[in-house]
Amino acid sequence: MDLKDIMAISGQQGLFKLISQGRNAIIVENLETRKRMSAFSTMKVSSLEEIAIFTKEEDVPMVDIFKKIHEKENGGPTIDFKSPNEELKRYFEEVLPGYDKDRVYVSDMKKIFNWYNLLQKLEMVHFTPEKKEQGEKEETKSKKDKPVEHAKE
Repeated sequence: MDLKDIMAISGQQGLFKLISQGRNAIIVENLETRKRMSAFSTMKVSSLEEIAIFTKEEDVPMVDIFKKIHEKENGGPTIDFKSPNEELKRYFEEVLPGYDKDRVYVSDMKKIFNWYNLLQKLEMVHFTPEKKEQGEKEETKSKKDKPVEHAKE
């Protein structure tokens, strides 16, 4: 799942896809309504790829959070972001057990669940199995690195 071109804009509802970049602004398209707008340099625009969640050890990228939710829900939608706060906290604890409870607020959890459900509804949540890809790369590499045996005459 590539979150590089998916943007969250402070003060705007929903998520946006990066369309083009200009001198003083970027052109984005709302994922739900398909309406385009300019996001100026004065607006706080964040790529979902750049967003991470605080944990007690290290920050966890948004794509990893989405992957954990995807696995937990077998590709289906997650909890409704309008659920009671205690329910949201319980669910988030299941998804990311070591999250920093002092720095991750319920409002952050709501955004994550809302964003995930939006991307899931638009069929944009898909993950490629990493283990296969790495295994294939290692296999290809090991084939290249094997010495060529020459027949003895």
